[in-house]
Amino acid sequence: LAASDSGREVRDLLADWRNDSCCRIQERFRRAADEGDLPPGTDPAVLARYVTTLAFGIAVQAASGVCGDELRAMADAALRTWPPV
Repeated sequence: LAASDSGREVRDLLADWRNDSCCRIQERFRRAADEGDLPPGTDPAVLARYVTTLAFGIAVQAASGVCGDELRAMADAALRTWPPV
């Protein structure tokens, strides 16, 4: 998220946290793909970035006051795009 130079340390810490989260999810999706729990050809890196972008975006929306019903609707819409097994 945007921050001034005075907030650079916190911004960098949060960016590292988000990137670490994405890497952990990617590792899990890679294992799922290897075990046949995701369709052949699924790119674990792209899927992990999609999930983290959605999750962090929903968090920003929630912090901005979007109601729970709308947040659930966003999550439901995302699940409809989930790769079938």
